[in-house]
Amino acid sequence: MVRMNPSDTLHWEKGTSRIPFQIYTDPAVYRQELQRFFYEKHWCYVGLEAEIPESGDFKRTVVGERSVIMVRAADGQVQVVENVCAHRGMAFCRERHGKRKEFVCPYHQWSYTLEGHLQGVPFRRGVKQDGKVNGGMPADFNPADHGLNKLKVAVRGGVVFASFDANIEPLEAFLGPEITHYFDRLFNGRQLKILGYNRQRIPGNWKLMQENIKDPYHPGLLHTWFVTFGLWRADNKSQLIMDARNRHAAMISTRGAMGKAEQVTQVSSFKESMQLQDPRFLDIVPEAWWGGPSAVMTTIFPSVILQQQVNSVSTRHIQPSGEGSFDFVWTHFGFEDDTPEMTQRRLRQANLFGPAGFVSADDGEVIEFSQQAFATKDHRTLVELGGNTVENTDHMVTETLIRGMYQYWREVMDTPGSQP
Repeated sequence: MVRMNPSDTLHWEKGTSRIPFQIYTDPAVYRQELQRFFYEKHWCYVGLEAEIPESGDFKRTVVGERSVIMVRAADGQVQVVENVCAHRGMAFCRERHGKRKEFVCPYHQWSYTLEGHLQGVPFRRGVKQDGKVNGGMPADFNPADHGLNKLKVAVRGGVVFASFDANIEPLEAFLGPEITHYFDRLFNGRQLKILGYNRQRIPGNWKLMQENIKDPYHPGLLHTWFVTFGLWRADNKSQLIMDARNRHAAMISTRGAMGKAEQVTQVSSFKESMQLQDPRFLDIVPEAWWGGPSAVMTTIFPSVILQQQVNSVSTRHIQPSGEGSFDFVWTHFGFEDDTPEMTQRRLRQANLFGPAGFVSADDGEVIEFSQQAFATKDHRTLVELGGNTVENTDHMVTETLIRGMYQYWREVMDTPGSQP
């Protein structure tokens, strides 16, 4: 029997500028997305090398919905293994972070090296009883055949990506030269320093966060902080850049003036009288590595957003949890050569972001409200600002990056292939 491709039932209008609500709510579409985007042919973010500085340090995270462990092995290399015991399939690691000399499954105490090799099986050769040996594994049991599932790993600039697809293209080819340029701008070889984490569960489809950070239209309208203090507004000097397949993107902006301007005085989120109790939130110091732009938001499809918003830098990991929700994990970092004053500045400006951030709290709320509406009606969203084309631009008054992402989404999802 030929299985129907779930995306065959979707009704698209005008290419990708009108997006059917069903792609945010259909469980079959979601299962296919997990397979096509998270488990095949894509590099997914898992963490930063600075999170596991020494041998035995590990971090438990996910690729798609599958639990994985990023670990620093005995030889210093970064490994990523699936958190599934080869014996009975138990997710053996429960801690988010820790340090181990080996991994041991508590169920039957099968033990693995940090590289994921099976090294110990209790009673493998049976138990002596009444002068004979009872039980044990078969004579042809080979521990080398029963290690943990190892993912392919790529590390660039201290950022760790992994893939279940052993034949995946090199990371640099996956990113493309345009996005690699902005990736290397942030992760330029300086030693990273972890400053902290935020974590939240957002009741919305995972793609909505990719859309949100590919959408320069909303920041100067939704976010009072951005438009009032000039950090991100429609009249800022800007660029929108995509890779050749339109799946990844960089939104690039240079901070403009605060206060009134013709383009913002009629925007309801602009609050001329708004004052800060603590002006240090706007203690912004240009850094040499910026090279001009004061903010670059890079979306690497499907799993991560790389944020530089003035002096605050972080990764934002999208972790799907069903078609109607996702976990969103922020890793705030700085650099080992930062002065104490710069570290405090980064931490202070990080208050703009995260679950209760001055800016990001707005995004979580509108994503939740959007998902609620999608579930009640058979309709479509409209992303036609700037026309119906997909192209790089030198302004923000466009939804071209969202149209580009769904052009890629349709390319992958409409192609016959493996089904979940």
